[in-house]
Amino acid sequence: MVYRSEGAPDAPYFTPVQSPPAGTATAEHPPTLFSPLKIRDVTFQNRIWVAPMCTYSADKGHLTDFHLVHLGAYAYRGASLTIVEATSVTPNGRISPEDSGLWEDSQIAPLKRIADFLHSQNQKLGIQLAHAGRKASTLAPWMSKERGKAIIATEEAGGWPGNVWGASPIKWGENWAEPKEMTIADIKEVVNGFRDSAIRSVKAGVDVIEIHGAHGYLVSSFLSPISNRRTDKYGGSFENRIRILVEIIEAVRAVIPSGMPLLVRVSATEWMDKTAPESWDVESTIKLAKLLPALGVDLLDVSSGGNNEKQAVAMFSEYQISIAGQIRAALLAEGITNLLIGAVGMITEAEAAKEIVEAGKNVEKADTIEISDEQGAIAKADIVLVARQFLREPEWVLRVAHNLGVPVAWPKQYQRAPFPKGSKI
Repeated sequence: MVYRSEGAPDAPYFTPVQSPPAGTATAEHPPTLFSPLKIRDVTFQNRIWVAPMCTYSADKGHLTDFHLVHLGAYAYRGASLTIVEATSVTPNGRISPEDSGLWEDSQIAPLKRIADFLHSQNQKLGIQLAHAGRKASTLAPWMSKERGKAIIATEEAGGWPGNVWGASPIKWGENWAEPKEMTIADIKEVVNGFRDSAIRSVKAGVDVIEIHGAHGYLVSSFLSPISNRRTDKYGGSFENRIRILVEIIEAVRAVIPSGMPLLVRVSATEWMDKTAPESWDVESTIKLAKLLPALGVDLLDVSSGGNNEKQAVAMFSEYQISIAGQIRAALLAEGITNLLIGAVGMITEAEAAKEIVEAGKNVEKADTIEISDEQGAIAKADIVLVARQFLREPEWVLRVAHNLGVPVAWPKQYQRAPFPKGSKI
């Protein structure tokens, strides 16, 4: 009998088949955090996703080998979905000149290379489609010595400060470009940009698409009555302010496969409810969330803030997770069970997860969340999205499993180096 290592199917080079994929629980009855979840035609082996993280390292919108290594490191170590950073649908929708883009066909190939690698490891790739709006044309954050202070990218630095778009001509803050109020034609161009970028995403082999409607970028600025002072059909009432997002969702859903999950990220509150007579708040997000399933959205990714420099964020370890739980509870109270909720923010540890979700103790001191109640009585979310902790620990999924005592599959090449039994990693 001849023994031969089986290679991954359809890979253009040899790499051993990873079956089951890394991050899959190998014992029966794992906690929900390590239970599979199917969304439309896509099955995720656990509930831990890599959130989009801007790296300001693209070349004229094209992803590079840096992104292949950066994203691949999380995926083959067990994250069930790795989402590419905010990827602009138009050239002027980038945050910085070095942002990822998908506004032209030449940008498909480097994205496809990443998708092909992840698929060779039996893992899934998502992409976050975005437009930066009035927060566009800035330099990478490491160019500023003051944290949170933007530096405008001038034409000499590859920027476009004279072509920054916004819902209204209201600057985000002192050190930001003066935005132009978008015309109806501009809005149509952006909606078509999301549509065309979604088509390119499908051609590249992406498994999941997320629409970025958070953090003060274009869609977020339309949602807020503070940054949206328009008097046409895209401003004023709640229905008018969400119109651009609805049009984007409809345009994207129409061109992607019916079995592909579609996500939307929002800032559930802009943290201005105590300082402004009207703002985008949790109740606004709940109202929006109730409309999303009928539009073909499968998951609401709950973040917050970023739309106003005067925001007053009530910071504690579960400051965003508790909002996700509030939204999920409101949906379930009305019998809406076909919109999943993703929680993000300050998720770093796993050990206290069971106590938090089962006993409800020490909520303000908790560092993580586990989703264990499929009926919604306790669970605050269906998925956790983790960002900075993966920068610190690319193997975070494996460490969480180890610390929770959950046996999971490792990459075959790494199986000889498990965490030592009884060790606290």
